[in-house]
Amino acid sequence: MSILVDADTKVIVQGITGRDGSFHARSMLEYGTKVVGGVTPGKGGQSLDSVPVFDSVAEAARATGASASVIFVPARFASAAMREAADSPIGLIVCITEGVPLVEMAQNYKYVKDRGKTLIGPNCPGLISPGKCKIGIMPGPIHLPGGVGVISRSGTLTYEIVYNLTKAGLGQSTCIGIGGDPITGLSFVEVLEMFEKDQDTKAVVLIGEIGGEAEEEAADYIKRGFSKKVVAFIAGRTAPAEKKMGHAGAIISGSRGTPDSKIKAFGEAGVRVVDRPDQIPEALRNR
Repeated sequence: MSILVDADTKVIVQGITGRDGSFHARSMLEYGTKVVGGVTPGKGGQSLDSVPVFDSVAEAARATGASASVIFVPARFASAAMREAADSPIGLIVCITEGVPLVEMAQNYKYVKDRGKTLIGPNCPGLISPGKCKIGIMPGPIHLPGGVGVISRSGTLTYEIVYNLTKAGLGQSTCIGIGGDPITGLSFVEVLEMFEKDQDTKAVVLIGEIGGEAEEEAADYIKRGFSKKVVAFIAGRTAPAEKKMGHAGAIISGSRGTPDSKIKAFGEAGVRVVDRPDQIPEALRNR
């Protein structure tokens, strides 16, 4: 099994005729994802290879039966793209775009939630269920089907850790990059709840960063009774306290959001926090 996507998931690509949209649409198709349509206003009737292009998400969803959409549009159009997807029959929205203004994202979050849709991102690499479906920009070849769920705020760290898991023979059920911005769609806790219910996910790797309180909230949830083993890695532990970091989500408030706060919270929840990404496979195997 997997969460959110499977081999039957039909996907449309918003911004499919742009540079990034076309490149990653082809990459998803090559992986085996059922990319059934694309959206670029004013270019309806065209096609990318064999994928038809529509003028709107609603039109694309009606014509193709798609249940998921991935957004590759410039930041100034991203809010409109998320809202258009939320107003359509699409149930899962994955926004890869970075640079969405915080005030807009706060409004987008409520807009999508009020319509009962699931949003991943923005500023994220997407998700993949190895061997079944890839939505976004994750490199397919490094993934291996298996029982380890992966949740991350970082894109490139996800790839490094997945590579180490695969190299060690530890396959993944679903890998999700929730995004590194202060406001994102899915949270660590919401994804952990999904993994808890997924019988084929046997353990979870959680990749966090300095700033925000998402990791502490995840630790609180795990402490209340999450039944599967969790191993965590926190990026940015050596960042100078007096320096302003450039990452959008690296905001520390009081005693929360610091590396020490996150490590302490996970420790109290029985979660091992490793010092290096390559230590994760061993930590998963040790009971």
